[in-house]
Amino acid sequence: MTSQFEYSSTLNSEEIEQLKGILAQCFGTSITNVEPYYKLIGINNFRIVRQGGKVIGGLAIYNMGQWYGGSSVPMAGIAAVGIAPEYRGTGAAYQLMSSTIAELFSTGIPISTLYAATQRLYRKAGYEQAGSYCVWELPITAIERGDRPRPLHRVDPLEYQLFEEIYRQQAKQNNGNLDRNKAIWERTVKPNIEEEETVFAYLIGDRVALEGYIIFSQSRQNNDAIIKVWDWTLLTKAAVKRFWTLLADHSSLIDRVHWKSCEIDPLLLLLPEQKAKIFRKEHWMLRIIDVVKALEKRGYPAGIETELHLEVTDEAIDSNNGRFCLKVSQGRGEVTKGGKGELQIGIRGLASLYTGLFTPTQLQLTGYLQTESEALLTAKLLFCGSNPWMADQF
Repeated sequence: MTSQFEYSSTLNSEEIEQLKGILAQCFGTSITNVEPYYKLIGINNFRIVRQGGKVIGGLAIYNMGQWYGGSSVPMAGIAAVGIAPEYRGTGAAYQLMSSTIAELFSTGIPISTLYAATQRLYRKAGYEQAGSYCVWELPITAIERGDRPRPLHRVDPLEYQLFEEIYRQQAKQNNGNLDRNKAIWERTVKPNIEEEETVFAYLIGDRVALEGYIIFSQSRQNNDAIIKVWDWTLLTKAAVKRFWTLLADHSSLIDRVHWKSCEIDPLLLLLPEQKAKIFRKEHWMLRIIDVVKALEKRGYPAGIETELHLEVTDEAIDSNNGRFCLKVSQGRGEVTKGGKGELQIGIRGLASLYTGLFTPTQLQLTGYLQTESEALLTAKLLFCGSNPWMADQF
C-alpha cells in the first residue's frame, strides 16, 4: 500500500460517525436510517481507509459461507463499499479493497463475494462474475388454483430458527446459495428496514416432517397490488404445489407476484403457461482469496477419480501464483503445489470456473483460460452442477 492511504479494522467513536456519514451519502439515505444496518452487521465488521488521519471511506464484511458441490465454503461477503465524493478517483477504493483482500488471506478465508456497483474496480481487485440474482414476476391469474396437498402453519417470521434447517437442506443442493449467518437471516425475515411492512410466514407440511416454508409481504406499486416473496424453501413436489396454490388464493386482491430464484427456475414447470418473466437480474462477483483452500473446501461430483493440473496467475496474492494439482476422490479435493500446469487460468477466470457460471469451453472462447490438453474435459466434469445463484443481497 502507498503511504498516501492507511487501512484499519479498528474505529474509534468519532471515526464510526464519520463513516456513517460517508456511507449515508454514498447510498442516498440518512444516518438515522443506516443505524439499524450498523447494529445488524456489528461495528467490528467494518473496515476504513484514512488519508492524513481522516476517514475517507470504508466497507463492511459479512462472515458466512456459500454452498458449492454440496459443501459450505467459508466466505467473506463485502458490502457497503463507499468513498467520500471528494476522494474518488484517487485510488482509495482500490487500496481499500486490496487491503481487505490481504487481510482475508491472512485469516484463512478461501473466497469472497460481493454485488458490484461497478465491475471495473472489482475486476481490478480480482473479482469476476460468478452467479445470478434474479427476481421473477408473474400475473397472479396465470397460476391455477390446484389442490392443497399439505397443511400450512402460520408462524412469526422473526423466529427464523424455524426455517434454518429446512433452508439448509435446499441451499446445499444449489451452487452459490448462502450458508446464512445471523445478520443475513435477520435481513431476510425483516427485509425492509426503512418502511413499515407486514411480513407473513408459513411452514408447509406436517409439523413432524416439514417440507418447506414461504415468507412474503403485500404492497402496492403503480396501482397494482403485489405479493413479494422474500424467501422460500420447497423440498417436495407437494410443497411446490402448495406454494403456488397459496399464492393463487390471493387472486381476488393481488395482481402480480414477485419471487427470487435462479435464471432457469424449476418451479415454473408446474405452471400451465409461460407467463413468468425475469423482472430484475444481475450477476454477483466472486474472488478466490486462497486457491488451495478454495479448491479443497468445495465439493465435487461423487464417483469421479481424477486430477486437474492448473497454472494460476494472481497479481495481488503471490501464494496463488504457480502450478497446482487438484486430485479429486469420493467428492473431495486435495491440492498440492506443482504439477503439469495443463490448464492456464487467471484468478478472475478461476472464479467463474469455480462457481460454474460459465463452462470451461466458454471461458476458453473468451480467453479466460488456455489449454491444449484433455484438462478441458476434466474441468467440465469437476465444475458441473446447478447454475450458481442466490436469493440474498448484502
